Order: sequence, then structure tokens, then C-alpha cells
Amino acid sequence: MSDVLEMNMELDFVRGRVDEVQPGVRRLIANNPSPFTYQGTNTYIVGRGEVAIIDPGPDDTAHLEALLEETKGEQIKAIIVTHTHGDHATLVNPLKARTGAPIIGCAPYVPSTKSLVASGMDSSHSRDYVPERILVDNETLEIGDFALTAIATPGHASNHLCYELAGTGALFSGDHVMGWSTSVVIPPDGDMADYMASLARLIAMDHKIYWPGHGGPVKDPQRFSRALMHHRRQREAAIVNRLRKGDRTIPEIVTAIYEGLDPKLAGAAGMSVLAHLEDLVGKGLVVSDGPVSRESAFRMA
Repeated sequence: MSDVLEMNMELDFVRGRVDEVQPGVRRLIANNPSPFTYQGTNTYIVGRGEVAIIDPGPDDTAHLEALLEETKGEQIKAIIVTHTHGDHATLVNPLKARTGAPIIGCAPYVPSTKSLVASGMDSSHSRDYVPERILVDNETLEIGDFALTAIATPGHASNHLCYELAGTGALFSGDHVMGWSTSVVIPPDGDMADYMASLARLIAMDHKIYWPGHGGPVKDPQRFSRALMHHRRQREAAIVNRLRKGDRTIPEIVTAIYEGLDPKLAGAAGMSVLAHLEDLVGKGLVVSDGPVSRESAFRMA
């Protein structure tokens, strides 16, 4: 996994600079770097003259002004969102207020009713996202000379959509496949079974490049996505192995399988383990001592 991941770590950018990353596609990276966002959220401007803005990003005035400056004299026909996590969607309303452009894309966040995980966890979704038009799977939106087709890819988020740029081999992959790290899957909204199924769906497609929500381009997307799937299967096997050796709690499992983990990421690692455990409980391979949660004890069925 590491070799495949490293080949996608390159990110040529300058803070505040807009780059044309392929014909008709410009990228501006928001100034919100973190252990979860890498150098920041990638905002894409698709088209010339008539344009769409994909994932405006966090509510940051400098980022908003840079987008407005770059598109001066152009008409923003759509503000498009891959999913409603705050680092992608909280600038949506300020951008709409300044431009009048319609909000189009994924459905608003709705709390999960299928998750086995106890409710009450912060899902980090923007609750102020109200689209004028919700795109469904395989629906196409035309913007000037370009067309974007929505591809439903739940897993990282239940409402996650990727967007295929017709005729180019390019896919805007949001946070489903990122160019620097594996995606975080956090229940109850994140779902490991859905994530794996969505990866399999993308692998079966013939895209040539992914433009992700964070990090540089994924230039060999099928190979990279297969590596992500293999990584998740290895992680699941490691969790099962720890349960068979007597570990019962998520902290025990995290300590055992995440060697050298940055303490800042311990919480995220725990949630990833929880996502795998939820999937294993759903398959009948693992049982919990009560409702599936971060505090539960687990054992093999």
C-alpha cells in the first residue's frame, strides 16, 4: 500500500494560486491544512465563461474572495458539492449569497437509520446546506461545453457523490478516494460495507485520473483504488486477529495494530476500527456486548 500511496503524494501548488490542472479545470486549495485535510480542501472550477465550482470548501473569506477574483467576468452556473462535511460545504452559502448561483449536488445530510452504531456522534456535516437541485446516481449536469455525471459513492459519507467529467477520463473523487491518504470512515454516517462497494464500483470504471478533495491527482486510479481495498481487507484481518488473541476493546486493538501512530490521529484510528467492527458484526462474524459503540467489548462469534 505504501508504494502506491507515495506515488500520489506529489502536490504542486502555491497557497492562494489558481492552477489549471487540465484543460477546462482549475484548482484552488483552501487554507485549512490539518491531519485530516492534508494541505487543505481542493476547490475546482470547471469550464470557461460558464463555470461550475466543485466543493467551495470551508467558510474562509480569503478563499471566497480568491474564487470570486478568479471567476470575475464569468458566470457561475452551479455550486456543486460532493458531500456535506464542513471542510467542503460551509462556504456554499456565502458563495451563493455573493453570486446567486444555484446549489446543486449531493442530498443534505440525514442521520443514519441503518447503522448498528449508537447515535450521538458528531458527523461533521454542514447542517445549513440546502440544495436547489439534488443530483441522483448517473444524472448529468451540463455546464457550458462540459458535462458532469454524478456517481453515488457512499461510504466516507452516506450522501457522497463523485463527478465524472464527460469525455476526459477524469473523475472528481471528493473524499472517497484522496490523493494523500486513505479516507476516514466514521460511523454512524460512514459505512465500511458501503465504502468497499463504492470502491469496487469505481475500480470497474475506466477513468484515467482522479481529482480528489485533498491531495494531488491520482494518476493510476484503478491500481490505487485496488490498493485501498487491499489495505482495508488487511486492516479487517488484523482486527480479527487481535480479537482471536483476546483483545476486546477498541483502544486495545488500536494500540496493537497502529504502531507509531501520531497521538493526534488516535481518535480517527479508533473510529476506523469501529467501522470495521460494525461491518463484522453486521456479517455475523463478531458480536458486541451491547449496542455497537466505541465503549463496547467485542469478541468473535
